[in-house]
Amino acid sequence: MIKELILPDLGEGIDGAEVSEILVSIGDTIKTNETVLVLESDKASMEIPSETNGKVLEILVSIGERIKPGQRLIKIESAKEAPKEKKAEKNNRPESTKRASKTRQKEKTLEPDATELTEKIFASPGVRRLARELGINLQIIKGTGEKGRITKDDLNGYIKIQMMISSGNISAPRPAVNFSHWGEVEVQKLSKIQRITGQRLQRAWQTIPHVTQFDQANIAELEQHRKKLKKKLEKKGTKVTLLPFLITAVTRMLKEFPAFNSSLDSTEENLVIKNYYNIGIAVDTPSGLTVPVIKEADRKSIIELSEEIIDLSERARAKKLNADEMKGGTFTISSLGGIGGRFFTPIINPPEVAILGVSRSYWGNKKDQQVKEKTRAYLLPFSLSYDHRVIDGAAAASFTTKLSETLSNKSLFEEK
Repeated sequence: MIKELILPDLGEGIDGAEVSEILVSIGDTIKTNETVLVLESDKASMEIPSETNGKVLEILVSIGERIKPGQRLIKIESAKEAPKEKKAEKNNRPESTKRASKTRQKEKTLEPDATELTEKIFASPGVRRLARELGINLQIIKGTGEKGRITKDDLNGYIKIQMMISSGNISAPRPAVNFSHWGEVEVQKLSKIQRITGQRLQRAWQTIPHVTQFDQANIAELEQHRKKLKKKLEKKGTKVTLLPFLITAVTRMLKEFPAFNSSLDSTEENLVIKNYYNIGIAVDTPSGLTVPVIKEADRKSIIELSEEIIDLSERARAKKLNADEMKGGTFTISSLGGIGGRFFTPIINPPEVAILGVSRSYWGNKKDQQVKEKTRAYLLPFSLSYDHRVIDGAAAASFTTKLSETLSNKSLFEEK
């Protein structure tokens, strides 16, 4: 007996749907309730099951065709009326056809009812099943198939990307957003320095367990000393900022706390302690942030450091630094004192293990631990970010406490 599969009523408000997938071929033997078609409407993805056992004689619709309730879909020769030789033909089907039929039946048993598929997601039952087994929300995957349909390649591609992200090989892709939808926009291309710096900072943030320790120092006496030195060198044209004093103080700390002047080796099982002190200084340029390095900073005076800082900063802004002048750093200082703010969390500059962020000084009250009273103080806020694989919190607190004490003692910076 020949039977025709008719499209039933699709539910309230659905007057038609598009054929998105045909799961059977002419000659296939199917069973009752086995999914044969998948339809997509504006409201749901629906699976159409067979109403009888039998052999597919003719497929009356095609992929992409829009159909309506009552329309004929498939002609099926009922198994009850099929001649014996045809049954034998069924038993002699190639193994690949049998496996395909079993796979379709298995997918059908794992798929939810059509009434459960109310989300506007276009995907085949096989894709849905795999996504459900792996706990993947198909709503976050962009389909490349017709009308945004999510294909198996789309799902597999998403899985591969997530595996690479979890291994740290690539960063998560940024979704494309048309911001002009909400108003006028202007697109500015990032400079090469901005792109390279951004990539380095992102990798550092993703691969280094950052912790930041905050503290401040009373630099009232040091500031007076700096101003006197600045006035003394004005005729020479040497500008004396707080930075050379910070470099001098930091090199003292690095000698006392050698772990802060180290790097992990490539195996991340050994610590390389450096017995030289090259301090990177972050310089803001029109093209982006650059970090020239002052070599052997511990052997240079405040005046020598001041002159080198001026030279490196000017050539950085003019794009005249050579590659060697931005390599070999052991510790970096990022100063925002000329801009403002109190504290911030600087990102470590690998392969270094720590960085000092300095903010703008301000007048405030500081508690004197000896007399237990608050005194007026000129406070310098600073932030120490460190690699927690190498440095623990106790060492970081000791470093910042000692740095605060050093900066508060102007005698340590006076030329002998």
